[in-house]
Amino acid sequence: MVFITAEIGINHNGDIEIAKNLIEIAKSAGCDAVKFQKRTVEKVYSKSILDSPRESPWGKTTRDQKLGLEFGKKEYDEINQHCLLYGIDWFASAWDIDSQLFLKQYNSKFNKVASAMLTNLELAEIIADERKKTFISTGMSNMDQIKQIVEIFRKKSCPFELMHSNSSYPMKLEEANLKCITSLKKEFGCDVGYSGHETTSYIVCVAAVMLGATSIERHITLDRSMYGSDQSTSLEKAGLVRLVRDIRRLDFILGDGVKRIWDSEIPVMKKLRNFS
Repeated sequence: MVFITAEIGINHNGDIEIAKNLIEIAKSAGCDAVKFQKRTVEKVYSKSILDSPRESPWGKTTRDQKLGLEFGKKEYDEINQHCLLYGIDWFASAWDIDSQLFLKQYNSKFNKVASAMLTNLELAEIIADERKKTFISTGMSNMDQIKQIVEIFRKKSCPFELMHSNSSYPMKLEEANLKCITSLKKEFGCDVGYSGHETTSYIVCVAAVMLGATSIERHITLDRSMYGSDQSTSLEKAGLVRLVRDIRRLDFILGDGVKRIWDSEIPVMKKLRNFS
C-alpha cells in the first residue's frame, strides 16, 4: 500500500490550533502520517538574510518571520499528544543537527531529509545513526549527490526511501519528470516515492503512483489564500480527501500483474466461447 504523508510543514503559521486542525484533517482523509519542519533559525540562515527586510504578521525582518513560524518544545509536546490521540504517525524534517537532536526525544517512527539538506552530509550521518526509516527528498539534486547520501545510509544500515521531487514552488508541469521514479529505482535499487509542489490538483501524484511510487507526500492547508510561501501549492481538505481516495483505489486497480481468468469472467466465457 502506498504510504501517504500530509506535509503540514510550516503551514500552521505558528499557531498550534491550526496544526491540530490539520492533523485531524489528515487523519480523517486517511493519511498515514503528518510531517512538520524544524529549524534552529540562527544556524540555518545567515545574519545578513535574517536582518533583511521582510514584512510578515510577526514583524519587519526575515528573522521575525522565521522565528514566528517555528514551534518549540511546548508545541511539539502538544503535536505528539494530539497525534497519539488521533492515532496518526508524525515526523519532521530537521534542517540542522540541533533540530534533529531535538526531534529524537519524541521517538517518531520515521525521519526525513529535506531536499535542501540532501548535500548536508554531516546532518545525514546524524540522521542515519538513528536507523529509522528515512524519506530522502531529491529536489535540486543530481545522481552523484544522491549517490553520496545513499552510501551513508547503506553504510550505517539505515532503511531509506528516496523521493523524487522538484523544489520549485509551484512546480511547472513540464518539469515534473516523473520517469525519474523509474530511473532512481533502477540506479539505487530502492523504493522511490514522490513529493509534490504543484498547483494542478493532484493528477501528478496519481500518475506517480501509476509509475510505481511507493509513497506520496503533499502539502496541506486550511486555506490556500493564507499567508505563507507553501500555501498556494497545498491541498485543502476536499482535495486531500480525493487524493487519498484515488490513490487507495489505485492500490487495487493496478493489481499484481499476473494474468488470470477471473471467476466473474467464467459465465461470460461459457456464453461467448460456445464454439467448437
